[in-house]
Amino acid sequence: MVHRPSRLRRKGIAPLVRETSLHLEDLICPLFVDENLERPTNIASLPEFDRHTVESAVHEAGTVADLGIPAILLFGVPRHKDETGSASLSGVVQDTISEIKRQVPGVTIIADVCLCEYTSHGHCGVVDEKGVIMDEPTLEMLKQIAVTYAEAGVDVVAPSGMIDGMVAAIRAGLDEGGFKHTPIMSYAVKYCSNFYEPFRDAVDSSCAFVDRSQHQMDPANTDEAIREVRLDVREGADIIMIKPALPYLDIIYRIKQTFTVPIAAYSVSGEYIMLHGAITNSSLRPDVINEVLLSIRRAGADMIVTYFAKEAARHLRQA
Repeated sequence: MVHRPSRLRRKGIAPLVRETSLHLEDLICPLFVDENLERPTNIASLPEFDRHTVESAVHEAGTVADLGIPAILLFGVPRHKDETGSASLSGVVQDTISEIKRQVPGVTIIADVCLCEYTSHGHCGVVDEKGVIMDEPTLEMLKQIAVTYAEAGVDVVAPSGMIDGMVAAIRAGLDEGGFKHTPIMSYAVKYCSNFYEPFRDAVDSSCAFVDRSQHQMDPANTDEAIREVRLDVREGADIIMIKPALPYLDIIYRIKQTFTVPIAAYSVSGEYIMLHGAITNSSLRPDVINEVLLSIRRAGADMIVTYFAKEAARHLRQA
């Protein structure tokens, strides 16, 4: 018998046997809101992305929803920063959540819970005189931030600092505040990566001293990812985030094979600008976007945070 796998690659047949699919419902679009602005301002490090005012963020959320993208991931830039990130407790993110919920009720709002955008030193927590993150005061801040987001109407809180015990602290705070049904999307597996630099420029969160290796994972490690996810699931995480995506497809696959919780992957800013640059100068065709997102889904991600969300949505709507 002659085996001819190409029989199943013919037009009209290939879609019937396709093993992995990308859908609009798989996409999450990042959105940046800046308390300092009077009008939207382009982010130099993230082409085609703006920092928004509350009003323009509402409009952008409407655009995302109209494209069929179900969710946004919201980040804030405050007017004032200090050593403890106190501006995180009330301000532009809470206002934006409330306004989007009022004007664009159909979109799901996931809000980043971290201090790096709000601290004067750029670290993800409250630090001591040596620059080391202190867990207890940091966890208290993260818990309070999550509760204020829930009070504003957020759908999902997403702690991203990889601070030990952050999920347990936030879960306790939400439950005590009457928000037992608010899910936690935990950045359980966040590598200390060079691919974050454009994002840090976008939210002014570069470190003033040392780096984030004290709380983010060593890119050489895989077993550590299993331990981190197991801890966060035990503490009450509902969705697990893995970040970055493309350089860590093996990690996405391993986590998906080991755990039954929903898996999110963040295709981060460095991945975006590499592909965007190659597409802009015609080194790669725009079809590469779909190929990359499919690879992340194929590895096991149930949902993808991507700066290409709108482009991918337009492609999927035309397919």
